[in-house]
Amino acid sequence: MSKETIAKELNQQLKGKTAQEVVAYFLDNYKEVALSSSLAAEDQALSDVILKHDKSARIFTLDTGRLHPETYDVMDATNLKYNIKIDVYFPNEQNVQELYKTQGVNGHYESIEKRKHCCFVRKIEPLKRALKGLDIWFTGLRASQSVTRTEMPLVEYDANFDVIKVNPLIDWNEEDVWTYIKENRVPYNKLHDQGFPSIGCAPCTRAVKDGEDIRAGRWWWENPEHKECGLHKK
Repeated sequence: MSKETIAKELNQQLKGKTAQEVVAYFLDNYKEVALSSSLAAEDQALSDVILKHDKSARIFTLDTGRLHPETYDVMDATNLKYNIKIDVYFPNEQNVQELYKTQGVNGHYESIEKRKHCCFVRKIEPLKRALKGLDIWFTGLRASQSVTRTEMPLVEYDANFDVIKVNPLIDWNEEDVWTYIKENRVPYNKLHDQGFPSIGCAPCTRAVKDGEDIRAGRWWWENPEHKECGLHKK
């Protein structure tokens, strides 16, 4: 049976289950499972759900080399609270050097193509290494986060990385996330208190104004339908 078929069957089987039930199912039934965490609110809430079920569960993050200081602070706080060490993947050194030679430090502002190339070097290539050998890839994606994610299912086959991707928080809204964080005293990125609903690399993330879309602070110089880096490309 293909991974795509398995994903479709699992999506139907687990439809309507809570995030805790979904996480438990995959941690109990699959060996190679991991959460890719950006250390933003959704991933922090999901990390708590995962680690409460299995203290030894694998969580990894991508250090692009251009993260906010507050992101490192929440990584440290998470390691301390749960007595873990989040796995960290870095970009390939030669690729970064070539990136600077070809498009400079901030070439990503000049075109979608250059921005996506920067994302590839700093995020996609390291993610490919991190996902190698995995059966299940947990993410903190929510359907209501942006126009590019409204149709995402709970379980799907990601052909870009040849892995089954599971989105346990897919039906959560923003209030659900923050209620969980507060009730469970989950460490969170303090940039959220400064108007950053979505957090990525420092040059590509800004605070948003009242009434703006929650993804408006990501790649704000581009149209909404382009606002993905390739990690979760449909």
